[in-house]
Amino acid sequence: MQEFFATHPVFTYDEFADFLVLRDSSNVKTRKALLTHYINKGRLVRVRRGIYSVVPFGQTPETVRPDPFLLASRMTPDSVLAYHTAMEFHGRAYSAFQEFTYFTCTTTRSAEFRGSTFRGAVFAKPLLQKSQECFGVETAERSGLEVRVTSLERTLVDVLDRPAISGGWEEIWRSLESVEYFDLEQVTEYALLLDNATTVAKVGLYLEQHAEQLMVEESSLARLQAHVPKTAHYLERSTREPSGLAGRWKLIVPERILNRTWEEVR
Repeated sequence: MQEFFATHPVFTYDEFADFLVLRDSSNVKTRKALLTHYINKGRLVRVRRGIYSVVPFGQTPETVRPDPFLLASRMTPDSVLAYHTAMEFHGRAYSAFQEFTYFTCTTTRSAEFRGSTFRGAVFAKPLLQKSQECFGVETAERSGLEVRVTSLERTLVDVLDRPAISGGWEEIWRSLESVEYFDLEQVTEYALLLDNATTVAKVGLYLEQHAEQLMVEESSLARLQAHVPKTAHYLERSTREPSGLAGRWKLIVPERILNRTWEEVR
């Protein structure tokens, strides 16, 4: 068991079962008995049903704080780190959050553990309809374990698509501005896959604002512009702030975003 614990600081019941099968042990009662034994010994802690964390030597089940990215990556069999969590994983988030979001095909309850909250977000319906939910999903390594996470290109579109679960506009803008390069073809292709004219407009607005830094060509902007809303849409429907029209993108945008007023505060 020590070999498995050394290489799996966080693991699922299925991963544990696969390990035992390789050791010619497929008895379900044996698996459960072993897990119970190591939990009682203080070597493991149960995070939620089917997910466990190893308790490193020198720590206790009460004090251990498992890597939240590993936990999020194992909340469901198809977990993909997403939104602000993906920005953090890539080292590009402006702020550190205690809420971790992952994509999944199934509806799942949020979970809390040691001060962190884990929330699942179902893949967008257009992606599921086109079997494109894995578009822009990368496989990375963390503590020797495989983690699936959205690429920076997909993440750019996702956080603009759902800003409420991505930290809000200032956090989004500041986080994205730390990225020096995007594959603009992938950004555009993914934005169009979502079949949401307002999201396409948001992506176009962001790229236009950062055209010089990101070397955005007019052809990329024109491709997006062809899919913007027919009439003006609000970037934030509930806002009562002074706003202006980004005409090319048919978006009514709060002035603080148009002018990036947070940059004036240093």
